[in-house]
Amino acid sequence: MIKNYLSILLGLVLSSTALAQLKLPEILSDNMVLQQETQAPLWGWANPGSTITVKTNWDEKASVETQADSQGRWQVKLKTPEAGQAYELTIQSSGEQVTIKNILVGEVWVCSGQSNMEMPVEGWFNQPIDNSEETIKNAANNQIRLFTVTKKTALSPQEDVTGSWEIASPETVAKFSATAYFFGKELNKVLEVPVGLIHSSWGGTVAEAWTSEKALRELGDFNKDLDRIDSIRPVLKEVIVADKLKSTIWEKSVNQINESYAAANFDDSYWKNIETPKIWEDAGYPNLDGIAWYRKIINIPAEWAGKDLVLELGPIDDLDITWFNGVEVGKSKEEGFYWAAERTYTIPGNLVKAGKNAISIRVLDTGGNGGLYGSPEQVKLSLKEGADQNTISLAGNWKFLVEKRAPRPAYSENANTPTVLYNAMIAPLVPYSIRGAIWYQGESNVGRAEQYERLFPQMIRNWRADWDQGDFPFYFAQIAPFGYPGDGTASAQLRDAQRKSQKLDNTGMAVLLDIGSLATIHPSNKGEVGHRLALLALDKTYDKSRTSSGPTVNKIKVKDNNLELHFENLDGGLVTSGELTAFEIAGADRKFVKAQAKLDGDTIILTAEGVNNPVYVRYAFTDKAEAQLFNKAGLPASSFELSK
Repeated sequence: MIKNYLSILLGLVLSSTALAQLKLPEILSDNMVLQQETQAPLWGWANPGSTITVKTNWDEKASVETQADSQGRWQVKLKTPEAGQAYELTIQSSGEQVTIKNILVGEVWVCSGQSNMEMPVEGWFNQPIDNSEETIKNAANNQIRLFTVTKKTALSPQEDVTGSWEIASPETVAKFSATAYFFGKELNKVLEVPVGLIHSSWGGTVAEAWTSEKALRELGDFNKDLDRIDSIRPVLKEVIVADKLKSTIWEKSVNQINESYAAANFDDSYWKNIETPKIWEDAGYPNLDGIAWYRKIINIPAEWAGKDLVLELGPIDDLDITWFNGVEVGKSKEEGFYWAAERTYTIPGNLVKAGKNAISIRVLDTGGNGGLYGSPEQVKLSLKEGADQNTISLAGNWKFLVEKRAPRPAYSENANTPTVLYNAMIAPLVPYSIRGAIWYQGESNVGRAEQYERLFPQMIRNWRADWDQGDFPFYFAQIAPFGYPGDGTASAQLRDAQRKSQKLDNTGMAVLLDIGSLATIHPSNKGEVGHRLALLALDKTYDKSRTSSGPTVNKIKVKDNNLELHFENLDGGLVTSGELTAFEIAGADRKFVKAQAKLDGDTIILTAEGVNNPVYVRYAFTDKAEAQLFNKAGLPASSFELSK
């Protein structure tokens, strides 16, 4: 009897202890930066109905109290001072106390998007960041704090994220978003206040994944997907188990490697030929997702024998393992836009012999296009020393074998499912007080420009409504030129949709038309991307009188069958980089014709044979466009399509 009583009593004590635990979200932790001169929300969980007291050491006379609701959630707002450092605050409840140490007060920005925002300062495999070594070496700065949200998806809004605040150092900056870091570094330098950067991004993702269900429902474009999500929530546990089983079976299947195909003396005479480089769907293998092998026998000159070589294969979609004479010499990693990474592998001299040598490549394509798909100039073999004078082209016919059709299974939830990144990686950050947001995304929405023109502003309105801080600054990077599949204008249309999004109040766009790279979807000059985003913030948010935009058309006139374009944001005048060849005009039929362009002061006059009543004009409106028009501050004009 007594034993049973003691057991019950112990159970009650343990239950009470569990309920009384004071817990904070991970964004509220040591080393954090609070937004200066605001009513900063603090929140967490405690015993339902308990009193929570918050005290700070920047105002020792002040304390804030509240009560936890019936679910144990509580929230207070704390008045923050001007920028400063080395602060602490304590939260007390039911005899428990949590102290947050080493707090800075300054400027806080959310930094989000897809891979070009995710790409770290140290770069990715065969995808470097300019000046990364020097940047990392000099990164120590107690005034810059970094928080990276761990990647996660969810079918409903979550309450917390995983991550921690870190002080900028060579170790922490190397792994942090390059675009976000360069942006924050410049703000810290110019404003001379602490800067907190909350980085929440995921490579290869679409804008609808970063948008709430309520906001997407208002658009109507994604209702079928949203209805499916609603239907599986009640059986989510069973769905997750089924998805994990499918994933395990698929991974086991594709990770079985038949290395006999890589052997130097393997007989590939029964394999078919394939033109290389070329997407294999365009080379006679439609709807092929899975594993295929490439082999090529090359003749090495006697003077190359025993010397280190460099094997360049261009980009490969998606993942490869490469052998030389039966020995593995390189493999890609599933990070960033790995399918767009140019493969460059060193072949040690001890594998190189005079005469016939075998190159073997196993390619795994998980979905969509697959294979070696760069330009012929990218596929070559060279001496490591003196490569410019000693190169063998590998473009042309290769032997090809489809080993296994094995597309990645369709899961009920992945990173491109509408709402899932908003639910897991944005909603839990609310209501942390911020100054604004920067955004670098759009590549994965190429091909859906008309939709993006409505979707992207809706996402911005969604975030602003949830944070309830008014129309906070939202600055974004326009995607850079790159050779996308399609008619050659798909990314230009997306860039124009981004340009039009500036109609929303308190937004701005950093144009990257001049700093892209047609060889990679990940431009290496992230320092300039961060700089241009910082220019927008310094000019528009902090009133530092910077030129933050390239030339923009503010008036179009028709005169004698010519179109006259008048510009603003000139910073002293228009500047061209050579001949203006990127303009096209059209009549009411929208059949665009290349235009002759004449620069007359700060006006551009356009004419085209056969277009007698011009109505439309567009500039740099191709996937691989090059910037030709700048202002004297060196900032490029955006590509655009306009009508008179």
